[in-house]
Amino acid sequence: MATDGSVSPTVSGKYYRHKDIVWLTAWIAGMLLLWIWDALFLNKPALVRLQTALVNSAFTGIMVVVLSLLLGWVAGVVLHLLGRSQWKKTFALATLSVNALRSIPQIIVVLIGYAVLTALLHEEIIRSMFVQLLWIAGVIALAVVLEVVDTVNERIEYFRTLDFVDAMLCCGISESRIINVEILWKNSRSHLLHKMIAIFGISIFLQSSIDFIISVGLSTDVSLSNLPLTLGSLLATLDSKQDILAISNILSNPGYLPRLFITHLQGLSVAFCIVFTLLCMFNIANGFQRRLRLT
Repeated sequence: MATDGSVSPTVSGKYYRHKDIVWLTAWIAGMLLLWIWDALFLNKPALVRLQTALVNSAFTGIMVVVLSLLLGWVAGVVLHLLGRSQWKKTFALATLSVNALRSIPQIIVVLIGYAVLTALLHEEIIRSMFVQLLWIAGVIALAVVLEVVDTVNERIEYFRTLDFVDAMLCCGISESRIINVEILWKNSRSHLLHKMIAIFGISIFLQSSIDFIISVGLSTDVSLSNLPLTLGSLLATLDSKQDILAISNILSNPGYLPRLFITHLQGLSVAFCIVFTLLCMFNIANGFQRRLRLT
């Protein structure tokens, strides 16, 4: 701390160099403190629902990261190889498909996927909750996969300008090995990890938004009880909505504020999980990107 009360440059510099670690620690600590508080004051059925929703949302987010990485890696490499091959018509068709997907807003892609899932549930083709979560993860991964494809292509194009690629080709090393091992695995893992952190946050946002939206438009044959419980669907329940609306009471009665964190915990906890996770993921990704620029 400086003598004038301001933060010293050393402390500020350390924060910006380790911003991702600071926010990751804050996220873990915040979620742990929330669980302890809910365990003390939230009734057991609501606590079980909150834990289930959090686990389902986190599982879906992780699966989105895994699926989008695999699909984006393969698609990016295939597009690059097609662009340098003699299969110009196939490359043009693949490029057209990618551009068509790029032109559709991500939320529309996810809505279409949920509509198909609703139809499958109505026909009782899909019943397993695990399969439903995988379906949702696959749809969100399809919506965000171009983020990974662009990163893969950017890294490949950057290293193609360096001499070591031509040198390795002259040594008889296959181009696919150079791209997958030397460029992407050995020299681009940090960039892909940064993209995966951002995609995890995007997946939480998309899933929570869509689950909340469709909660008011489901048919009588497919209700919220048929779909996996997530943070978005739990926020859409009547109890959670009433808990959120209870915040307005503090405008006319400020003394009601302490009661919010005891009698209206379900809605506030769900909202906190969503907003705090998105805030932390944004700052973790931002801090990790800054670390990449410094190295």
